[in-house]
Amino acid sequence: MELLEKTETKMVFKTKTNTTLANAIRRSVSSIKTLAIDEVDIYKNDSALYDETIAHRLGLVPLENQKLKEGQVLELKLKIKGKDSSTEVLAGEMGDLVIYPKMLIALLEKDQKLEIVARATQGIGRTHAKYLPGLLYYKILSEIKISKEGEKHSELAELYPKTFEFKDKLTVKNSWIDDLDQEDFKEFEGITITPTDELVIAIETWKQMSSEEIFKEAIKALTKNLDELSKAVK
Repeated sequence: MELLEKTETKMVFKTKTNTTLANAIRRSVSSIKTLAIDEVDIYKNDSALYDETIAHRLGLVPLENQKLKEGQVLELKLKIKGKDSSTEVLAGEMGDLVIYPKMLIALLEKDQKLEIVARATQGIGRTHAKYLPGLLYYKILSEIKISKEGEKHSELAELYPKTFEFKDKLTVKNSWIDDLDQEDFKEFEGITITPTDELVIAIETWKQMSSEEIFKEAIKALTKNLDELSKAVK
């Protein structure tokens, strides 16, 4: 395994594995338990939005993940009154569990009110997308070779600046970052793209948990599901 990119919300690495296993891990992300708002009681809503629209927005607000007991519920309250003609109701009004406190929920006119009690529970993405902690996706890593004939194609550094650079001659900067195949270079002699036996795996997180945690928890979920299947077969 070789790390290719690492940020606060994304991790990319390459590794030798097969697409079947990578796809099984990808699908297992939807079996990771996370916290999300599941029920909303709206006691007052003077905004221009329907109750259902506000409830939908609240369900998509990422919350810091918590390990809860089976059936345990966390309450988040929001009570705000418009101070001027365009008072912003932000997700952070519900407390410290909100990861992105500046997410806009609604706008209130002066003296309009919004009063809500939301209940958050743990769930999995297979049940509802709001429980997904992020995304995992992959692609086959290709090897890019440039012959003497290909080294003169300076225009490729302009067309694909993340993949190529040109300093006296064309060279490969990052072979994994763009989705390219031989068809993209049919007009450029001396450029050869060959699929390898390695995969590039990318994990993006909504920050309920880190990218590394998502990968590890997806593997745990896959292992658990395989164990259950093995027991059922026996």
